[in-house]
Amino acid sequence: MISAPALPGRAADGADSAEHPVAELPVTRIVALRGWQPLNVRELWQFRELLYFLTWRDVKVRYKQTALGLAWAILQPLMMMVIFTIVFGRMVGVDTGDIPYKPFSYLGLVPWTFFATAIANAGNSVVGSERLVTKIYFPRLSIPFASVGAAVVDFLLAFALGIGLLVFYGIAPGVQALFLPVVFVVVLLLAAGVGTLLAALNVKYRDFRYVIPFMIQLWLFGTPSLYMKVEAALQGKYGVLVALNPMTWLVATFRDCCTGKPIHWAQFGLAALFSVILFLAGCFYFRRTEQKFADII
Repeated sequence: MISAPALPGRAADGADSAEHPVAELPVTRIVALRGWQPLNVRELWQFRELLYFLTWRDVKVRYKQTALGLAWAILQPLMMMVIFTIVFGRMVGVDTGDIPYKPFSYLGLVPWTFFATAIANAGNSVVGSERLVTKIYFPRLSIPFASVGAAVVDFLLAFALGIGLLVFYGIAPGVQALFLPVVFVVVLLLAAGVGTLLAALNVKYRDFRYVIPFMIQLWLFGTPSLYMKVEAALQGKYGVLVALNPMTWLVATFRDCCTGKPIHWAQFGLAALFSVILFLAGCFYFRRTEQKFADII
């Protein structure tokens, strides 16, 4: 018969040793939570380094083995600006006031491109991180948040070209430019809320993999402030639906901050409130369903 080895702090005959007391090791117990769970900001802060590395991973993977690399962050809104200029600026003749159409359309496409890229990548982020989700524990919200964070890098590069257009056309932003970070934070919250919601739905219903691109295209045409003045967009047949779209006012406010035009404060306030509500709703739904991700995915 083979006897069990003596434990540290315990004699071979089972008697406690006063000279070597037993050290109690900390125990971490992971329990699946049920029901609606609040957003655990403290846990996300503890895993902030993981969020940083996931964000950097998404940036590197997106442009890996591409000839132009990060230049695509500028080329995407730039090519859309060329198309909008030809179609709406010359063929349709959309009135943009005293602002040339090229900077007018590009400054609207910069926040929109960030928003579309963020929700597309975040919506597929959890399904794409199958091996990571099924092997270790960490705040699952870090995955879609990292995808949104990676899109911020693209935004900064594209916005730098927008500043160049303002300088080239001699457009002075004015004091409204100080409000620009607030507008971007609201767009960021809206993108994180929609992307997080789509990420959770995509795990359970893989149809959303095909719904997301179609939804982004539909949302693009539902935001006419991208290619025309918001006042003209509201006069159309679907003016009510355009007004209810938060991106209508966020795009318009972003452009107004860059060009020094008056800001629609009431409409922006409602769009910001809706964005915060949608962000919380997306996070709460994600938290409610995340305990089943490892089993479903």
